[in-house]
Amino acid sequence: MPSDPLLRSEPSDPVLELYRDLHRHPELSGQESRTAARLAAELARRRVDVREGIGGTGVVGMLRNGEGPTVLLRADIDGLPIRELTGVPYASTVSGVDRAGVTVPVMHACGHDLHAAALIGAVDVLQARSAEWAGTVAIVFQPAEETGEGALAMIADGLSDIVGTPAVCLGQHVSPVPAGVVVTAAGTYGAASDNFRIRFHGVGGHASTPEAAVDPIVAAAATVMRLQTVISRETGAHEPAVLTVSSVHAGQAENAIPDEAVLTVNLRSFNPSTRQRLIASLHRVVDAEAAAAGMTKRPDVERISGAPLLVNDPEATRSTLGAIGEAGLDAHIVAQPMTGSEDFGVLGEALGCPSVFWHWGGTDPGRYSSNDLVTLMTEARFPAHIPMNHSPEYLPDLEWALPAGIRSMTAAALHWLNTDHALPTEGP
Repeated sequence: MPSDPLLRSEPSDPVLELYRDLHRHPELSGQESRTAARLAAELARRRVDVREGIGGTGVVGMLRNGEGPTVLLRADIDGLPIRELTGVPYASTVSGVDRAGVTVPVMHACGHDLHAAALIGAVDVLQARSAEWAGTVAIVFQPAEETGEGALAMIADGLSDIVGTPAVCLGQHVSPVPAGVVVTAAGTYGAASDNFRIRFHGVGGHASTPEAAVDPIVAAAATVMRLQTVISRETGAHEPAVLTVSSVHAGQAENAIPDEAVLTVNLRSFNPSTRQRLIASLHRVVDAEAAAAGMTKRPDVERISGAPLLVNDPEATRSTLGAIGEAGLDAHIVAQPMTGSEDFGVLGEALGCPSVFWHWGGTDPGRYSSNDLVTLMTEARFPAHIPMNHSPEYLPDLEWALPAGIRSMTAAALHWLNTDHALPTEGP
């Protein structure tokens, strides 16, 4: 496990303070106005040509350093509707209004604040080492990754007119593996994701006379259980897929049967046929349970968000991970993709260039015992005392995570900006 002291950073580091500011002020997907303004100001302070409002709240900076390839570096910037329970002095206490008009707590529970700060830190290193490279760095701060909308929105809003055709798109994500470790796959790396909202239409009534009502809670509960069989009884063990009922909402009064119940469901899959079968099974189960409950109106099944498969270019991935390894990080190309999802791949596909996405470790290696490391490497199972992304207690070990993220992104960018290595491409 790498223990290079250069993976540590001092608390006075201004990029560290940027991270803390972003962490204190998370914003929901598509609402990242303050975050975008702060990041645009950071780029402008570094004399980077900045464009704002791309795809809503997206920010693009163009760092030019003579003739050479264009390399796109992307960081996502949105937070999640989760109440932070980390207890750190810079914890978020803010709230936001979601799309349903509900006020919710907001937290950077997935490390997007760290992604943004690490990208700014990489810009600093690239500027300091400008004699070592030539070309253009397209710095992309993308909104709405959590809803799978941000990359598409930036493309639709003319991102290609700004960045041209890059030699490569590079992106990274912090995870609770030990700092110094970098992991990815050459080929399919992230699952396709589809999120649905299901609304059952019952007949409300008094709890004392259920025979006069049609109870949507019973239908919703039966659906929750029946949906589990889509994976356990309809999906082969060789066919990876995940189905999660992620929320259940119904009723307000303790002595009344409500007239509707609402579920949200997340599907994850790794090939188009599995994806279509899961969606068809979802519709079939929902309709059948509603009919079994005696509902006369079919449930509403609405796809609310999602992301396509995340596919890394194999050759570009091996080349990039080699450079990250040469920079002193413990870089691994694994055989199995992650079941998480990302819309990052939309950028490379739309811009006509290879893309490489990886995870870097954000946890102090000292928090892992030797047994923990064996379990992580052999079973991909994290120890219980280390919170995962999207947990209200998730928090990277900052003095380890930030410099490791800066180093990995810088090493990858320099590799592609080296004019002896990168293929000539159309510039912006």
